[in-house]
Amino acid sequence: MHRPLLPLLLLLSALASVAGGAVWFIQRDRTALVEQFGHERQAQLTEASRGVAEALEDLGDDLRFAGELLAQPGSTEEHRRELRALLEAVGQYRAIAVYGPDGREQLSLVDRRAQLMPREVAHTTALADTAREALALPEGRIVPSPPVEDASSGWMRAFATRLPPDAPGGGGAVAILVDTEPFFAPLRLVTADENTRLLLLGFHGRPSPLSDPEVAAWYQRLGQAEGHLMPALRALVAHMRGGQSGTLLLPEAEASHLGMGRADVVATFMPIRMRSEASWSVATLSSTRALRSHERLLVLRLSLAALLVAVFLVTFGAYVVLANRRAVALRESRRHAERLAHLHEKTQKILDHIPTGVLALSDEGRLSAVNQALQARLPSSALGSTLSEVFPAAPPPVVHRLGELVAATRADGQVRSLHGEPLSLFGEKGQYNVHAVPLEHTDGEVRTLLVLEDVSKVRMLEDQLLRAEKLATVGVLAAGVAHEMGTPLGIIRGRAEYMLSKLDGVESSQSRGLGAIVQQIDRVSRIIRQLLDLSRLQPAKARAVSLAPLVRGLQELLVVEAERRRVQLHVEVPEHLPALAADADQLQQVLLNLTLNACDACGAGGHVRLSATPLRGETPGTGGMVELRIRDDGCGIAPEHLHQVFDPFFTTKKRGQGTGLGLTVVAQIVRNHGGSVEIDSEPDRGTCVTLRWPVAAPSWEEQHAV
Repeated sequence: MHRPLLPLLLLLSALASVAGGAVWFIQRDRTALVEQFGHERQAQLTEASRGVAEALEDLGDDLRFAGELLAQPGSTEEHRRELRALLEAVGQYRAIAVYGPDGREQLSLVDRRAQLMPREVAHTTALADTAREALALPEGRIVPSPPVEDASSGWMRAFATRLPPDAPGGGGAVAILVDTEPFFAPLRLVTADENTRLLLLGFHGRPSPLSDPEVAAWYQRLGQAEGHLMPALRALVAHMRGGQSGTLLLPEAEASHLGMGRADVVATFMPIRMRSEASWSVATLSSTRALRSHERLLVLRLSLAALLVAVFLVTFGAYVVLANRRAVALRESRRHAERLAHLHEKTQKILDHIPTGVLALSDEGRLSAVNQALQARLPSSALGSTLSEVFPAAPPPVVHRLGELVAATRADGQVRSLHGEPLSLFGEKGQYNVHAVPLEHTDGEVRTLLVLEDVSKVRMLEDQLLRAEKLATVGVLAAGVAHEMGTPLGIIRGRAEYMLSKLDGVESSQSRGLGAIVQQIDRVSRIIRQLLDLSRLQPAKARAVSLAPLVRGLQELLVVEAERRRVQLHVEVPEHLPALAADADQLQQVLLNLTLNACDACGAGGHVRLSATPLRGETPGTGGMVELRIRDDGCGIAPEHLHQVFDPFFTTKKRGQGTGLGLTVVAQIVRNHGGSVEIDSEPDRGTCVTLRWPVAAPSWEEQHAV
């Protein structure tokens, strides 16, 4: 009956032996743990002291800088302004005073923002005494004062240094009254642990207000008591006064006197220097109670672990029997799960790699999933959001229409679609095919699929193809019309001019009629020439063309036309622009047409600006694009006409003032050169035409291509 318990007892005995050995090992290495604990505290104190030392170094640099300012030639008022700027630049500086070689005050400034106003007598005395002490030392040495006694904070100190002998007035000293509390703020982080106390001794050996009150009180008592009291703490104080650094162990008895409990205390100490001159000393006293608690907790954990191991061994056998029975069922379930995972991964990859956006909506109409094609265009917090939050840039009527489409497909279970709808879903207009697809009711997370197919580019290509077909038709028609009408019109114009010359300049209805005939024939001739230009336009023979000289030559004609229309013309084309790959005559024709159109759109007093810049990210001379802008503040173009401006014979000018072929020729020239043209316009606010023209390749590339 006791045999089944024997292995369990042996197991428990082995576990108890292991736990006892672990406790003995921890106790044996306790010294090493304490040493490691001291190294950690030393590292923390070193890091905090480095920040204090840097602040004190900055104070020393500012003091020397003030001395250098005073050594420079200048009036007393100039020195006062310079010192006032230094005083107000550093929030910890309260006052600055300058003293002559005889120790008399020559200049004094007080921070107007300081709360200790008017200036206390103790501050003045501290500044003067510290300055006199600095006069007795070599140049460059920094002298700190003891804490100002009547200052409520206990952090006020004066720092002084001697001025160079060649300074105005034969030398002297400069002193600064400083609130040093922010300088020692990094040391507060070291004492964030409740088991750590701090002792900070100033340059004159006095505990600062940052020191722990009980430790500071014992420090004062050590100066009055005999040498047998608190020997470890006395040794710590001796090391600190000697400017040493290191680690010291205080026994439990002294720790109890300091109010730190019955546990050893690890004391770490080190000096804080200003360029190896004035020195403070800081020490942290950290109780090892946490180490003891850690030891007890570890022993307790080992015991609980042994008990849990025993319980585990008892229950393990029963678990094995049950696990064998479930193994077959688990293998079958795993096979089905792998199959489902494979199908899910396959479906996800298909959805992520199709160019059409797919949204999954839950029963509540919130987004539960989105494929990769649409994810980048939605907000990062789109999952779990409603349609209005998924498309924040879409107008409410557009979102409402999508919601109605989803609601309709849920109601009858049929696929609902919108084909080629102009929708502004992402802040800009586009054309989309939208399909709402219902799914099974069992999955509430994915109740409806919303499929968005962007067909804007397809529609744009269709429009471009239609425009190209129009241009081809116009070209064929233009060639025939120009050939058949050119000769008769020339004969008619010649006869009209002949008859007009016979009237000898007599003003009559016949002369006016003949003049009108000549003007209208000239107008028809211009239209024929533009038709011929449109029909004969060949691929450009591009060469390297410098834009700035070309624009300067063009500007002379443009200025005359602008003055005639009473429009101000501004040209901003830098000389350093890279050369363009263009046919110079065709490029000049493009700029001339666009600039004259801009002048025509402006009223009297209007402005037209022609500018050119390399595209951002492009380096001049290495290829790329140059952007040319022709901007005016004229009447603008209505939104419904923007897509028609490049069509042949379309014009917004008054009847008889335009043929509608200028922008058509411009667009064809730009495209033949491999560039692009865009128009942005608002009624009554003006129009901006943007050309992106390719830069000419370097000469070695052209030779290589040839």
